[in-house]
Amino acid sequence: MGMVRLAALLGVLLLVAACSSGERSGKAVTTSDSEPTPTTTVEQGPLRLKLTVVAKGLEAPVDVTSTPSEPDRLYLVEQSGRILVVENGKVSPQPFLDITNDVVSGGEQGLLSIAFHPDYADNHLFYADYTDLNGDTRVVEFRSGGGAPERTRELLFVDQPYANHNGGQLAFGPDGRLYVGMGDGGSGGDPENRAQNLGERLGKLLSLDVDDPESDWRIDGYGLRNPWRFSFDRETGDLWIGDVGQGEWEEIDHTPRESPGLENYGWDVFEGRHRYEDKEPNPRGRRVLPVAEYSHDHGCSVTGGFVYRGQRIPAAEGRYFYGDFCSGNVWSLAFANGRATDLTRHRLHVDALSSFGEDASGELYLVSLQGVLYRLGPG
Repeated sequence: MGMVRLAALLGVLLLVAACSSGERSGKAVTTSDSEPTPTTTVEQGPLRLKLTVVAKGLEAPVDVTSTPSEPDRLYLVEQSGRILVVENGKVSPQPFLDITNDVVSGGEQGLLSIAFHPDYADNHLFYADYTDLNGDTRVVEFRSGGGAPERTRELLFVDQPYANHNGGQLAFGPDGRLYVGMGDGGSGGDPENRAQNLGERLGKLLSLDVDDPESDWRIDGYGLRNPWRFSFDRETGDLWIGDVGQGEWEEIDHTPRESPGLENYGWDVFEGRHRYEDKEPNPRGRRVLPVAEYSHDHGCSVTGGFVYRGQRIPAAEGRYFYGDFCSGNVWSLAFANGRATDLTRHRLHVDALSSFGEDASGELYLVSLQGVLYRLGPG
């Protein structure tokens, strides 16, 4: 399937996923125990930013990442099942990994992300999240070497009841565990009520100690609809999640590193800070309210990003960047004392914004499903 067709199909399905079907069982009512999203301003002064094209002509890229030991190298994930190497602004003609024969690709399915082991320089291990030929989620460990990387073991298999809301983000946390975001299984409105059910792996944030052969997957968070992209602040260890909404609201969730764990992010009782279903949330764990949200007047599918920790944009230090797949808008916010402040919409636009990424130095990159990789810089 060509890039244009893939992009069009993913755009349609993400829009359907964000604005779709399930019947609401209650009116959207703002909860009273949450801080409102701060008023949005337009970038000005030292926060003026620009995008520089790093690579183009790519085929449906959905993720970009790096390793600490390779400062000039990026690894770019294509939805079809390939990982490309971008080094000093040039794309290697030889894929780092090609598992297209194992992957069903299109819509919200495909090779969705990769994560490198913290000790990758020594053990050469990395991990991939993809939907297999039956549309089910698999997380697989690979080892790179002299030739093509070798599959060493499968860490996770999750049966997917529908073709959307696959989550797919992999990231190592500050505790050294591998985290994976799982959507609620798909369709619309979480029809089987999986996100609030702790007996299910769908609608969850899971983690595993990959170095312990006796370790099993642990539920660290639940009540998620489709956490397409999440990240850990490389300085504080705090967790940031962009959770894709249903028909009206997109949300940004924040969890501090010192949290005791088992957060309930609210879905499908709440969409953002707004009541979605007339029922009580699961009482276990800590209820987390979004630190920011936006309505579908400004987009339809949030793309979570990163806290900026690079050197090129001093005014952006410590700000969390995120955007929207449908509108192409890019925002950032400051965060202090448990609250989002100084929410800024930047004069940037990225069509089909599928992901953000960091290089080894903490500089930020933005990925367009239409085949372009950008680097964020001062305007």
